[in-house]
Amino acid sequence: MTTSQSTEVPVKAAIPPATSTAVRVQNAVIKYGFIFVTVALFLYFALSEGSFRESATLLDTLRYVSVAAILGLGVTLTMAVGGMDMSVGAVAGLGVSVAAQTMVVHNQIGTVAIIAVLAAGALAGLLNALLIVVLKIPDMLATLGTMFVIQGSKLILVDGQSITPGMTMSDGSTAPGRFTAGFLKIDRGSVLGIPISVLIFGGLTIAAWVFLARTRWGRILYAIGANPEASRLAGIRVGAYRALAYVISGVLASVGGLILASRIGQGDVSAGTSQLLEAVAVALVGTSVLGRGRPNVWGTALGAVLIGIITTGLTIKGLPYYTQDVVEGAVLILALVFSFTLSKRRTA
Repeated sequence: MTTSQSTEVPVKAAIPPATSTAVRVQNAVIKYGFIFVTVALFLYFALSEGSFRESATLLDTLRYVSVAAILGLGVTLTMAVGGMDMSVGAVAGLGVSVAAQTMVVHNQIGTVAIIAVLAAGALAGLLNALLIVVLKIPDMLATLGTMFVIQGSKLILVDGQSITPGMTMSDGSTAPGRFTAGFLKIDRGSVLGIPISVLIFGGLTIAAWVFLARTRWGRILYAIGANPEASRLAGIRVGAYRALAYVISGVLASVGGLILASRIGQGDVSAGTSQLLEAVAVALVGTSVLGRGRPNVWGTALGAVLIGIITTGLTIKGLPYYTQDVVEGAVLILALVFSFTLSKRRTA
């Protein structure tokens, strides 16, 4: 007796839905949509306003956003570990007051002021780490508390008044010092026509990208943000790495304070107040770049550039300053839609 082999032909697998045109378009929008928005806005302002195309305007735009971008890099690091640093604006303002106090009141050179400001930023980061890692206070609440403490301490430090060269001090004497010419070059100087603050912004962006994307420490930070308990079970010192993220964020915020102090040339007690919202905004906007849905350095940098394009373009067009907040808020909402709503549909 002969046996017949089965001649059943396997049914051809159905084409997965992910290959459909609609899904491909949606994935392309999620991945490149925000970059397209940035390029489109840039071209719109460049074609409609001749002054926007000038190299000086473009460099001034980057110079304007450098502080928010640098603070945003710190926020990005804390977001990578699943947290959020709400104290970056206050730390930047503290840096302005410390720089003014060091040079104007105590008549020290710019180098001493820089060291003092960076040390103040590191101490602020350590305070955040103590509250979050040791005392187990939720990140946002802890850094909000730090923000208020720093803002109050800053006012106490300067007796509630801005520090300016030649000012009359509380004891009736005249402040002996001034902002040194070298220190003022941090924001007002340039190298080969590029503002030093823009170079600092670019250098720190590259350094932060290398740290987060190309080193073991950076990968650990992302792992902690994704699943801190699994990271702990894998032998990672979760508390130490979270503390590191907040200390680096404090130092980056103090660098932003140095640029602000150089920009305004006095110890303005209100300095840094408006920087918090912009720093958080650019970090959140950055999560939508290339559809990654997670904090990333280049996304933060692009978010800062986009905010700068909007602000400069609307200013040149003569729109009232308060309209800029509306547009920036709309852009932030759009970015969050890309990051959360559309990306979840793609992965569903």
